[in-house]
Amino acid sequence: MAGRSLGRPFGWLWMSYAVSAYGSGLGFGALPLIAVLVLDATPVQVSVLSAVGPAVGALIAVPLGPWVEFRRKRSVMITMDLARFAVLLSIPVAYAVGGLSFVQLIVVSAVVAAAKIAFNAASGAYLRAVVRPADLLVANARFESTNWSSIAIGPPLGGAAIGVFGPIITVAADALSYLLSALGVIAIRDREQPPPRSGPHRARVGDPTDGWRHILTHPGLRALYLNHLVVSGLIMATEPLLAVLLLRELGFPPWQYGLAFAAPCLGGLIGSRLAGRAVARYGRHRILRTVGTLRAVWLIGLAVVRPGIAGLATVMAVELAIIISMSLYNPVLATYRLEQTPQDRIARVLTAWSIGSAAAIAVLTALGGLLAGATSTRTALVVAGLLILASPLLLPRHLDHRPGPATITPHVPPAPIRR
Repeated sequence: MAGRSLGRPFGWLWMSYAVSAYGSGLGFGALPLIAVLVLDATPVQVSVLSAVGPAVGALIAVPLGPWVEFRRKRSVMITMDLARFAVLLSIPVAYAVGGLSFVQLIVVSAVVAAAKIAFNAASGAYLRAVVRPADLLVANARFESTNWSSIAIGPPLGGAAIGVFGPIITVAADALSYLLSALGVIAIRDREQPPPRSGPHRARVGDPTDGWRHILTHPGLRALYLNHLVVSGLIMATEPLLAVLLLRELGFPPWQYGLAFAAPCLGGLIGSRLAGRAVARYGRHRILRTVGTLRAVWLIGLAVVRPGIAGLATVMAVELAIIISMSLYNPVLATYRLEQTPQDRIARVLTAWSIGSAAAIAVLTALGGLLAGATSTRTALVVAGLLILASPLLLPRHLDHRPGPATITPHVPPAPIRR
């Protein structure tokens, strides 16, 4: 079941995603390193780069949801890939002519963040057009497994490449991955149906809040969305705290720190491959509630990490458990979200979901840093671990398994490939 073909259009879409995901993994952390090694940036400037760029990108993405909704999704994906290619390539070009600046790094970070949100919204809407409803879970599971494998493999290779060639080269490689991704989307070559020019949601085409309106008025999506904001925000908020704890307070060498996060990502291959079988056996609602609860119980273990091999093993075990749970849960959530959203509102819903997630991560990360500064790193980790234990209360008690005709639209096979 997991190995069957979902059609040539999906194959090209999946390949494009994989190329850009591995490119991003290879270039992970390159912008802060360029700021430090090339521009001699201060710690405050590096923090500003890490926070302001993605935050500005999320703000830019707010009006992009309606813009993406009523345009051909392949064209949007190609445009966003080419935009990321051009803006990332500007860094090695500016470096070569001696014109690289800190402001440029912030602009690049913001554009990449906004383009990523728009691309993901367009690809989600396009996915439902080229994959049969019965295959959506399989497709989402394949994207999920690719995401985690790119995180497991890309950053270690990127770190080695940075050590040999420097961060400028890894940024150039990341830029090239987006060009290759755009070529993959172009290679799909199906006759995409034009966006609807009329319909119940067309009147609010310029309303950037329409995606949130749909999420918050849908009982199942509202509960899953609020749960997602809390869980993803708290998990991501622990990353900088754990970096301080492991590298500064416990004295772990950088290679052990990288191993502690890279190796457990292989667990994403396990969870994503189990998603289809688990749903078939236990049902979607039980998986969302059970696995959604399991995601929350492991984080508190990071607060008891000690020096040495035992501490390293503790971090890896906790991260592995979280990642297996997340990689099983995420495809099921993504499939339900697509099924419960009208075709002419998918891009706005996915944009709103991504922006809300980015905002929650930014806010909770900042609060975690403030709490750690006022108390201690371990205290902040304990608080995050305790707060996330309450997150299962936000999971829906029931899911609507009978979506109406406005929600599910028939699958229309793509036109024959033009050779």
